[in-house]
Amino acid sequence: MKIVLNNSNTEYQETIFFDNFDKINETFEKFSLIKGPLEAIIFLINESISSYYLSKLKKLFINTNIHSLSIYSNSRETILAGKSLRIDSTFVKEKEAKKKLLLLNTKKKDDVLYEGTVRSGDRISSNGNLCVIGDVNPGAIISANKNIYVWGKLLGIAFAGKEGDSNASISSLFLNPLQLRIGDLIAIGPKEKPKNSYPEIALIDNQTIIIKPYLIET
Repeated sequence: MKIVLNNSNTEYQETIFFDNFDKINETFEKFSLIKGPLEAIIFLINESISSYYLSKLKKLFINTNIHSLSIYSNSRETILAGKSLRIDSTFVKEKEAKKKLLLLNTKKKDDVLYEGTVRSGDRISSNGNLCVIGDVNPGAIISANKNIYVWGKLLGIAFAGKEGDSNASISSLFLNPLQLRIGDLIAIGPKEKPKNSYPEIALIDNQTIIIKPYLIET
């Protein structure tokens, strides 16, 4: 079981691995020390929890500073137990649950490696560099404080240097984005598809975002 604690007011976020009910009181003592109000999201992937133990969890959450509780699981037993206790419970497939957990965890990491397609409506952000091994579809937004690397097609929106770093860059095997942003500069993607078969990089040159071949120095 993984429990994601989040406070949007203070940007606090932490993922806690929990698998021992013998230490449940010790774990919740730590929760009480965290400044609230907190949102708790329970992920149970390929595992289940009974109504008995889930009710114990809910009572402990109520007694701490947890103001919102929800469950994501691919176990129907867990979802039924959650609904019976009036907990917001959503059934998701294993892949979807892992993806949602990854998206939540990327919020606080410095450098982020994401493997898979970033689909329309997805948002992935990094406090450092962001590397995507897969395609970024139209309607998806990726951003990073530093550089962005897409080992696939970049067709969505990419924002590098989001804290004002004009030395940041955006590179891709197939660079055809809807929009690029680097630091304070914004550029609309080209209307024509790239005809080149080599990686390209977008960067700032003379206060303009330019795209050129991505040459690796040896």
